[in-house]
Amino acid sequence: MNLFNVYPLYDITPVKAVDCTITDNNGVEYLDLYSGHGVISIGHTQPDYVAKLKNQLDHLGFYSNAIQNPLQVELAQKLGKLSGLEDYELFLCSSGAEANENALKLASFHNGKSRVVAFDNSFHGRTSAAVAVTDNKKIVAPINAQQVVTFLPLNQNELVEAELAKGDVTAVIIEGIQGVGGLDQGTTEFFQALEKACKKHDVVLILDEVQSGYGRSGKFFAFQHHGINADIISVAKGMGNGFPVGAILISPKFEASFGLLGTTFGGSHLSCAAGIAVLDVIEKLDLQKNVNEVYEYFLEKIKEVPGIKQVKGKGLMLGVEFDFDVAALRKKLIIEKHIFTGSANNKNLLRILPPLTVKKSDIDTFVKALKESLEELKN
Repeated sequence: MNLFNVYPLYDITPVKAVDCTITDNNGVEYLDLYSGHGVISIGHTQPDYVAKLKNQLDHLGFYSNAIQNPLQVELAQKLGKLSGLEDYELFLCSSGAEANENALKLASFHNGKSRVVAFDNSFHGRTSAAVAVTDNKKIVAPINAQQVVTFLPLNQNELVEAELAKGDVTAVIIEGIQGVGGLDQGTTEFFQALEKACKKHDVVLILDEVQSGYGRSGKFFAFQHHGINADIISVAKGMGNGFPVGAILISPKFEASFGLLGTTFGGSHLSCAAGIAVLDVIEKLDLQKNVNEVYEYFLEKIKEVPGIKQVKGKGLMLGVEFDFDVAALRKKLIIEKHIFTGSANNKNLLRILPPLTVKKSDIDTFVKALKESLEELKN
């Protein structure tokens, strides 16, 4: 049997990783400034994390949600404390797409409506409803397109108000900072108007923090930069540092009932151990402080690089935009300079999503390599 060929692959085979360094099967070391789409939050093979998972695996890796699992309670309590959302409730699943599916489903159960408002260049996942609210027709199959979704541009308050006033919108789903779309984000004025409009029209406000959450933006959740509250918050990626974990944080306005939501693998003993370890390390190492310090350093250091159009994003969720397609630049950084970065729908943008443990010296390495690469491509 062969693999279903859906991924264009670089000829690189990682075999080991520590913190922000990946080593391939030839012994070549790479600086990881992408963390596998923003998944590695506390660094590769972080010792406390590894020990926690090994210990849990020695005892019990999995059983169903039909039994008591104190690890779920511990994870919920720690997440509530670190995020400042202790009055919310937690539903655990296994991925960001699954989190968004459950968020949309819960919203529709809550108000009995079905149309969704999403935003241009959004990305929310590849499963049925999640991909329907993703602004990429290439990955929306006819079976997904049955969902009724209206896409609007960011930062157009009047357009949102006009759609919500029609009375059939169940939810507005929006990323705290857009990831795949290219690091665009709503203004504080827009987010505040959005929250107000959703309350006015009985519409559920879903904040997709799958990539922008868990401290990556400089606050625990990116929407917290804007002084608003969300009805449902979806999380995944950095939540498990590579172990598949996802969840939705649910505000007190929703009432649970048996069977309303469900999952086979979500909230397993092993996934909870991973989630608890991540939160413990974020707190122990004060990684939120590191995010903000490295962000400020990055903004100053990147000024040394000529030809940059703008730097987008916040914290360690950044985009460096040029006025040309960066595909060749990104390839050179990976193959010749041994630095992983990411791409976006915006072909002129390099995405920078390092582990939250990244050091200022790593930024120095990146800036030096970026300057060299630009000069070499010019010649």
